[in-house]
Amino acid sequence: MSWADPLSFVPEPSPIFLVTSILLILSIPLILHLIIYSTTSDTLPTILLVGPSGAGKTSLATLLERGRPAATHTSQVPLTVEVSLPVKTPVASSRFRSPNDPTWEITKKVLIQDTPGHGKLRHYAIDSVSKPQNLHGIIFVVDAADLSDTSERSRQTADHLHDILLQLQKQVTTLKSSKPPKELPVLIAANKLDLFTALPARLVKSKLESEITKIRKAKSEGLLGAGVDAKDMDTREEREWLGEFGEGSFEFSQLEEYNIHVQVRGGNVAGADSSDVKQWWEWIGGVL
Repeated sequence: MSWADPLSFVPEPSPIFLVTSILLILSIPLILHLIIYSTTSDTLPTILLVGPSGAGKTSLATLLERGRPAATHTSQVPLTVEVSLPVKTPVASSRFRSPNDPTWEITKKVLIQDTPGHGKLRHYAIDSVSKPQNLHGIIFVVDAADLSDTSERSRQTADHLHDILLQLQKQVTTLKSSKPPKELPVLIAANKLDLFTALPARLVKSKLESEITKIRKAKSEGLLGAGVDAKDMDTREEREWLGEFGEGSFEFSQLEEYNIHVQVRGGNVAGADSSDVKQWWEWIGGVL
């Protein structure tokens, strides 16, 4: 044995060691894959449906579940259904996953939770937002054909939306952790765009922003009228103020500071010819 050959001091590996090493190297990617991508039916992501009565929430839930809307009545309690995304609808979390992956089909499933829209039953929606179970997004359904300047429903719709968004904002502002809040996408689904009187999505957006601006002003004046002490005025008002604090107009973009991202997309659940919810399916796939 020559001192010039340092490798001569290295013992030859045993066959058992070689086989064990090879199996370990091959199994590590598989183990990581199962940890990252494993999903079971009891942990399916949830999309919350909220909005005023008559906007089409329950019809949308049945359409997503069955492929066609069903006759509905005013909801009294929340309803949860399991739906599968259309084959051609991409899922954001599966963009690097092979279609041959056995967990591929599971990633195309989601729970849709429909909540009552009646004013006296809206606490169900607030409770669901306050205690989210694997919540991936919120769809706020509005009747785009009933948002005219003279419609009382326009104010009621904006008031409901204001309360939902304010609850989301409070959950961020009351966080005790330094960890940034999880992003929560919100889709305003402008329904019934097949009707002649319906506002297009961009006008639905500006209409709701305008109505929420009025709501913020009314709430501020209500505090003043209630005789709130000047020292507590700013603190209470800011806590109940949606979006950027001040006298300016409200815009949905102000909520991005709280990692709340709002989009408005149009469609129709029960059109005269057929339903058109493609943009809403694409949004759902994008948040999964």
